[in-house]
Amino acid sequence: MRVKKKDIFFQTLENMADAIVHAADYFAEQVTEFNNVDQFAKKMKEFESQCDSYTHTIIVELNKTFITPIERDDIMNLTTTLDDVVDGLEATTSRFFMYHLSEPDEHITHFAEILRNSAYEIQKAIHLLSEKKLLAIREHTIRLNDLENQGDDLLRICINELFAKVTDPIVLIKKKEIYERLETTTDACEHVANMLESIIMRNS
Repeated sequence: MRVKKKDIFFQTLENMADAIVHAADYFAEQVTEFNNVDQFAKKMKEFESQCDSYTHTIIVELNKTFITPIERDDIMNLTTTLDDVVDGLEATTSRFFMYHLSEPDEHITHFAEILRNSAYEIQKAIHLLSEKKLLAIREHTIRLNDLENQGDDLLRICINELFAKVTDPIVLIKKKEIYERLETTTDACEHVANMLESIIMRNS
């Protein structure tokens, strides 16, 4: 029996979601040790380039496909928001390298776990989208919103502690930017959830 080939758009979105999980897993593993920040940054750049390639595939297919499984704008906007998640992880890692950050930081580790959990929720939601199980996606968008709230709370704790304990202005500037970039990446995960909610409303 011949297995029906999966739609190119859903397959590519699944590939992006899987890449986000791989990137977030790797990120969370590396920030507990900071053994080789140079290699860490290079590997994260590879994940970012991979997602750029998937984005390019979506754009090419949109330009040559007349009928799409969901609205064209929804496909493009969802692709962009997924790409933003890996961009955020890669941009943060590049700061570790540029700022010569070489020691573990409990707040960065906590952010990494929030982002890892968010990545898995995104992956589950995108695979449900491929199966057109739209209402089941809501469970994961709710969790993504909750994880983003955890990121907001963590940022407040980080910044408060930073200004209370750190006296070196250079260290303070570096750490503040890194914490804010991590929180912005949790926002990017929530943007994926919001985009999925829009798709659910238009297609249910």
